[in-house]
Amino acid sequence: MRLGWGSCPLFLPLSGEETDPAPRPPLQDSQGAHWKNAVGFWLLGLCNNFSYVVMLSAAHDILSHQRTAGNQSHVSDPLYHHHQSLWEEEGLTLGRDPLETLAVLLADILPTLIIKLLAPLGLHLLPYSPRVLTSGICAAGSFLLVAFSHSVTISLCGVVLASISSGLGEVTFLSLTAFYPRAVISCWSSGTGGAGLLGALSYLGLTQAGLSPQHTLLSMLGIPTLLLASYFLLLTSPGPQDPRGEEDSDTAARQPLINNEASESKPGSGSPLSLQERWTVFKGLLHYIIPLVLVYFAEYFINQGLFELLFFRNTFLTHAEQYRWYQMLYQAGVFASRSSLRCCPIRHTWVLALLQCLNLAFLLVDVWLSFLPSIYLIFLIIVFEGLLGGAAYVNTFHNIALETSDEHREFAMATACISDTLGISLSGLLALPLHDFLCQLT
Repeated sequence: MRLGWGSCPLFLPLSGEETDPAPRPPLQDSQGAHWKNAVGFWLLGLCNNFSYVVMLSAAHDILSHQRTAGNQSHVSDPLYHHHQSLWEEEGLTLGRDPLETLAVLLADILPTLIIKLLAPLGLHLLPYSPRVLTSGICAAGSFLLVAFSHSVTISLCGVVLASISSGLGEVTFLSLTAFYPRAVISCWSSGTGGAGLLGALSYLGLTQAGLSPQHTLLSMLGIPTLLLASYFLLLTSPGPQDPRGEEDSDTAARQPLINNEASESKPGSGSPLSLQERWTVFKGLLHYIIPLVLVYFAEYFINQGLFELLFFRNTFLTHAEQYRWYQMLYQAGVFASRSSLRCCPIRHTWVLALLQCLNLAFLLVDVWLSFLPSIYLIFLIIVFEGLLGGAAYVNTFHNIALETSDEHREFAMATACISDTLGISLSGLLALPLHDFLCQLT
């Protein structure tokens, strides 16, 4: 059975279901389904990104161990030791190998980028269940590969599998929100924000408690299982949405993405979108895609290129501890803002892009001139950076869901997924050369 945009292959309708109006379910059953879907999408967001965060942290540890144990050319190279000791004394870098960093970034970004570029063209031909199974299997495979890796190549293959799992999962689950009330977008976004914070803290906690990176990874194999259980056992069958479940203010504020928007149809009753329709919807999405690309470009430019250079000597924290605090505060800000949609909805996301670019410019000047007197000011700026990034993500997809018709929503959500990965990719191309340039100048 071929399924086009606007159809939901998670559950097949029974015969006569589209023609015979179904009785309204009891209020208690409706509330129970609402909570099951809310918890289900929160867990899907958590598990989808949790595995990715944990695996990348472990891959860094194992790659460092393999480099120390196996790279004899660096051991015998006095020039390498000379530069590394100077950098560590000056607090300029954590001693990473540029080629290794580039390889990890490519393995991290390229699979997700390719999946998200191709998703609007043909991913809808594959039903949701096989996609979710593939995502879960890739997540488990990434843990196993990196845990038992004895070479850099095998570890990088684990990074690739984690990237495939995360990218495919994000496209799949965001597209799936088209068949549920819009509130699940906030639940999904909150779960993804929690994954960054809980994933990094759980890995750090288990390794600090004495577990090796290998055993820590193996203990995380329950996360892909939880993802599959949340999808297959927790989510309810998507049905006609109760209009009382949507806020009247949302309906009143709706502004269609395209002027000739057709009358809305129920998911599953529309025909596949033509190329002309897809192009029209894509053009309508640009005023949301471009700001989100800019937000993620500036955000990851700061994280990849500037964090290691924001070093303060007048504090009790070492360089490595300062870097970890930056990462944790950033993740805390992302989690808070991705969970804040009900409290603070934002329609003009371009304002968030402007503020994030100002953040980047301000921190870039500080790296150059070192004029900020205290690390606590940097802490505040980094929390603000995370708040902007998380708010841009959740509000972008909420606004897209609000402003698209039922027949276009699944395609629109899948298409807009490219925004964050594109911004991260562009920032990676520029952040690494700039990082090395600033190191040489300093």
